[in-house]
Formats: sequence, structure tokens, C-alpha cells
Amino acid sequence: MELLDKNNYGRLVDRLKQVKINNLFARSVIEKKISGKVFVDNIENPKTFYVVHPYGMSLLFGDSQNPNFNNKFLDYSLNLNKMRDRHEWMQAYPGDWHKVLSELYCNCMIKSEENKENTETGIIELNTRINFKFNREKYIVNKSMILPQDCEIVQTDKKTYEEMTGSVIPSYFWDSADDFIKNGVGFSLFCNKKLATTAYSAFVYDDKLELGIETIPEFRGKGFAQLTCSALIDYCIEQDYEPVWACRLENIGSYRLAEKLGFEVYSEIPYYRLSK
Repeated sequence: MELLDKNNYGRLVDRLKQVKINNLFARSVIEKKISGKVFVDNIENPKTFYVVHPYGMSLLFGDSQNPNFNNKFLDYSLNLNKMRDRHEWMQAYPGDWHKVLSELYCNCMIKSEENKENTETGIIELNTRINFKFNREKYIVNKSMILPQDCEIVQTDKKTYEEMTGSVIPSYFWDSADDFIKNGVGFSLFCNKKLATTAYSAFVYDDKLELGIETIPEFRGKGFAQLTCSALIDYCIEQDYEPVWACRLENIGSYRLAEKLGFEVYSEIPYYRLSK
């Protein structure tokens, strides 16, 4: 398991195109739109790949029948070599990886507890990743919320980008505010002129735009996330982007918001939390 130099990321482009699960975060790393890490089994002729986005999302793909890599990856997963200072959320492709990982993690994997994140070290937590498909007709039928008179929604500018706080904010997905303004898009809701919610493009590729959303705690529970996401979805419809949404099954808030916005579940896959 070796760290691949950024100058060699181009080797992964064709292989990543073969991955059929949501991989826009991995693509942003491979195309060097954001600074991440790529590990491979062999620098000269790589066949197994592990891509890590700086937010903590990761993708394992390629040859699963690679004992040397797999044994080193187990050490990495358990952070025995202290290479990580944070946990990672891993997807794997193709499907035969899950049998391999089940055997690899047999002595250290637990199933997630509903609404409770495990903080133990030296364990792998098995979750479920939900991928949604946007249903435009359902979205239009469900779109009934009215913006309160003391609120306004405006396109996210550089100042708002830098002011937004929380655990899922644009600055975790873009290298800079200038990069976001040039290549991304977002909408922010202000309540009584105070920043409350921002919905934004976490990734934009081809005809797909993956949504991110954050609401400042004091404004939660007021429907602001749905209103602000609707503004971004309307933008997607106008610009012929397909809105993309994904979350952990255990993230009930995100799951329910997706349904309100016209998204429907189309796949569920294992999702591994690698402890720090």
C-alpha cells in the first residue's frame, strides 16, 4: 500500500469511470480539484486503489483479490500505523469487495447503533449508505413551502461562503472561496438578515450536481433547509443538472429531507467507518 504522487493520478481516470456507485468525491481528488490522497498496491502498475477526500469520504476499488495490499489495508483501517488523525467513511466497489472486507474485518467490525456514533479505536463500524434518485414530478408536487416574510434566499457569495459554520459546509469541499465562486454554486437563506442556511454544490461534474446542506443550530427545525435546497434544485432544473443526494441510513434528518425534496431511494450499500 503506497501513496501515489499527484502527478500520476491520471492513471486512475479510466478505472474510476468503471465504478458504478456515486464517486464524485473521488473524482474531485483524482482530477486534483481538491487536495486528497490516493493509495495503490503498486506504483508502477497499480490494480487496487484507495482514494481519500479531505472531508473523510473514501473509495476502495479495483482488484479485491490482492492479499499483500489487503493485509496492509487492514492495518490502515485500524490505524495501527497512526497514519490518520480522523475517521474515514469508506465505500467499496465492485460488490465482491464486501465479502473480502467481511473476512478481513471479522475480528474488529461491529454494526452501527442507531443514532449513535461509536468512538472506540481499533474497530470498524458497518453502516449503510443510501443513494437517492431525483424525481422531478414528485419534487414539483411536494413544493408547497412559502418563504417567511422576514427571510430571503440569495446566491451564496464569497463573504457568505467564508462565514458559514458547521460540520457540512462548502469550505470542506472546495479548495477556496474563489474556486467555489468560479466552479460551484450555492444559495443561502437569511432570517432577519442573519445567515441561517446554505445549500451548495459539493461536486459538479458533467450533468450532475451533488447537494450539500448546513443550517446553523439556532435556525434548525423551521423548514429552512428544505426552502434553501429547493432554490438549488430549481437552479439544477434550469441548468439541466441532475441533483444528486446521498447519506447514511442512520442520518434520519438528511433521509427525511431528501424525501421531502422529491428524492427516492435507488440503492443501499455497505458503508464502513474506519476509526481514527
